[in-house]
Amino acid sequence: MGESITEGTIINWLVQEGDSFEEGDILVEVATDKVDNEVPAPSAGKMISHKVSAKDVVPVGEVIAVLELKEGAAKKDVNFEEKADKPAKKPVRSNSSSSSKAFKVNENLFVSPLVDAMARKNHISYEELARISGTGKDGRLRKSDVTNYLNEGRPFQFAQAVAESSGFQVPDLKFDKGTGKIVEMDRMREMIADHMVYSKHTSPHVTAYVEADLTNMVQWRNENKLKFQEKNGEKLTFTPLFIEAVANAIKDFPMINSSLDGKNIIVKEDINIGMATALPSGNLIVPVVKNADKKDLKELAASTNKLVEKSRAGSLKGDDLKGSTFTISNVGTFGSLMGTPIINQPEAAILATGIIKKRAEVIEKEEGDIIEIRSMMYLSLSFDHRIVDGYLAGSFLKRIADNMEGFDVDRKY
Repeated sequence: MGESITEGTIINWLVQEGDSFEEGDILVEVATDKVDNEVPAPSAGKMISHKVSAKDVVPVGEVIAVLELKEGAAKKDVNFEEKADKPAKKPVRSNSSSSSKAFKVNENLFVSPLVDAMARKNHISYEELARISGTGKDGRLRKSDVTNYLNEGRPFQFAQAVAESSGFQVPDLKFDKGTGKIVEMDRMREMIADHMVYSKHTSPHVTAYVEADLTNMVQWRNENKLKFQEKNGEKLTFTPLFIEAVANAIKDFPMINSSLDGKNIIVKEDINIGMATALPSGNLIVPVVKNADKKDLKELAASTNKLVEKSRAGSLKGDDLKGSTFTISNVGTFGSLMGTPIINQPEAAILATGIIKKRAEVIEKEEGDIIEIRSMMYLSLSFDHRIVDGYLAGSFLKRIADNMEGFDVDRKY
């Protein structure tokens, strides 16, 4: 319970003498000067006797209880032993049944090491564990509770909390929500809401910003978009140009193209760019340009145009929406100067591109500074700070801007 710990205080016995218990049930709570800990049962069995009482101070190595375990019916002493630091986790717990999508909150539950291991194996956050009803003593989570929850398909994965009937509650401020037309959320809007809340709840979001001079890119597109369409049969929007710049930057910074799996970071082999697209209903969907780094500009234009058309027609297939490794959201389409996008889970980052706006800028030249009218755009990168640090995010974002600013005005297509 800590390398420097020499003694601990028995807080409470949760299994009394003569009572039976299952593997993983918490037998006793022990407090040290570092953290409160729980002692789980190594396997199913029966509590034979307590050797110390609640509030007793126990030195390291002293026997505190005798258990009779089912395996071979052998008796086993339980010692208060010195172990490596590993504080017990202390999330809230659910008081509702798994059949409901709402759950109540209680902040008194510890997670045993057995349940903790099961959660990590199945990528269940402590917040999600809090939504599972515990059938153990005092509502504690047991192995069977988590197993049943997994078998039910994790019904609380994206659920939202409801107010607790006792204990701390968010004050009901009685906001005047006004009156008006009631618009019920459709299924897609409900899913978007769930995923957005889940993403913000899961990933510590940080957003970085840069400004890019797109004058060369804008000039080239204006001069060549009609010729491009005549030659290739595809409209040339800014989207494939942005995707190209991002895909090239990802090749230089592959760690941004990753996902977190427990304690492992998966760096993706493919570069699949999701493009957030508004539907006629106002909902948002993210079709995916697969292997964007391997496509030339004609292929990127064809892919983006096809996906946009299918989105508007409501004819996207499942494969069109799978496998994205990085997402771009063009908030400039709606006239926004910049945005703070929410990460498209389980990706590590998402880019928002703002409106391209002409401004007077100071340009440094050998003969001195001059003022020119330039086409400027803000780029916003939201990243998961669990796996992406500021140096990587900033370097990657600057590389995107450099790719856009360095656009070749003499480029052939």
